[in-house]
Amino acid sequence: MKKLIALLLVALSTSAVYAADDCAARAAEKKLAGAAKNSFMKKCQADAAVAPGNAECAARAKEKKLAGAAKNSFMKKCVADAAAAK
Repeated sequence: MKKLIALLLVALSTSAVYAADDCAARAAEKKLAGAAKNSFMKKCQADAAVAPGNAECAARAKEKKLAGAAKNSFMKKCVADAAAAK
């Protein structure tokens, strides 16, 4: 049980670091600075940490080439369905 908890903590911290790097790269790509960058980073990191199934849902949304409201709606439904299936 202790090993499982340790592995989960390592996995979550690793994904948080990756999300921070990914969000920083996207902010730089958009040439954001100051308050706009801070706001973007906060939202980006929160979106990345929504749920464990988030990565799979994001990959499926990207595969379907969804963006904006359609992507948000798909992500909400996908994450909810993943949580209900467990």
